[in-house]
Amino acid sequence: MEDKMLFVIGSPRSGSTMLQRMIGSHSKIFTHPEPHLMTPLAHLGYFHNVEKAPYDHINAAKATREFVDGLPHGEQDYVDACRAYTDTLYGRMLSTNDQAAVFLDKTPAYALITDFITRLYPQARYVALTRHPLAILSSFANSFFEGDFQAAYNFNPILDRYVPAIARFIRQQRDNTLHVRYEDAVSDPDTHLRRIFEFVGLEHEPQAIQYGDFDHIKKSYGDPKVEDNARPVTASVDKWAVELANDPAKLALARSVISGLPPEDLDTWGYPIETLFDPLDQVRAGAAHDAPARERLNAYRLQRKLLLKLRRNIHHNQLGKAVKAMRYYCDVLLRD
Repeated sequence: MEDKMLFVIGSPRSGSTMLQRMIGSHSKIFTHPEPHLMTPLAHLGYFHNVEKAPYDHINAAKATREFVDGLPHGEQDYVDACRAYTDTLYGRMLSTNDQAAVFLDKTPAYALITDFITRLYPQARYVALTRHPLAILSSFANSFFEGDFQAAYNFNPILDRYVPAIARFIRQQRDNTLHVRYEDAVSDPDTHLRRIFEFVGLEHEPQAIQYGDFDHIKKSYGDPKVEDNARPVTASVDKWAVELANDPAKLALARSVISGLPPEDLDTWGYPIETLFDPLDQVRAGAAHDAPARERLNAYRLQRKLLLKLRRNIHHNQLGKAVKAMRYYCDVLLRD
């Protein structure tokens, strides 16, 4: 399967769903919304571990290592076994499309386990997608936290986690890795989609830009806002700058978060610290600017908003006690 695999490596809120839709509109490429096959496999205990599991994960990791030590080829046998698992699933999913020759997996969490993925598929092709870091922070806060930057950052310091991880991956400078910036992809989609198809070894199909004209599998994961447009648009490129220009508290937090990121990682992403705030200066220097409109409340955002509200203090309130009691009775009723 290795020669048939294409991975998009990008953080959440980086435009990866839009890019997946465009690439997946090629007649020879088949994709499925965020399979998440690699993340649990990577955390079985040999390469990475989980913080909590419904079994003794510490003992399991130790036992796995001892077992692998006794295999004829040690770690390589374990890697081969992991690859056999993913090859089976990727291959059988690809077989459901008679035309396709390439399977595209786009799962944002993969950016944190690239060492594992490239160990399984060293010769697969990888598209590393980056976006202005503050656009990612803004999108994350507005999509899930009603625009509250502090709450978003407290819940998941997304830039702290993904900027260094993806920068390190890009700096490996592998021949089978292509770096694409979101802003470039939406500003000149034909050029950059052509680059991607050439990189994959396929003929350019310019109609793929109009991804909304194609049928795509739509499941639980991926950004539902991609349905708002049928092709890439630039409306969100500098939305973050308008937002920060109108909110000193958000700007202060944004500057604090950026100051904690290694400058060399920002350079690698394509957003040097020296020019990173230039869009904000351009907004301030321009005509009067209104704060961006609040994100439209759709079913996805409503679900996230409700879950976040219900989870707040869940381990210390009456709702949490009721849920735990209900879980107990469900476990009893469903027990074999």
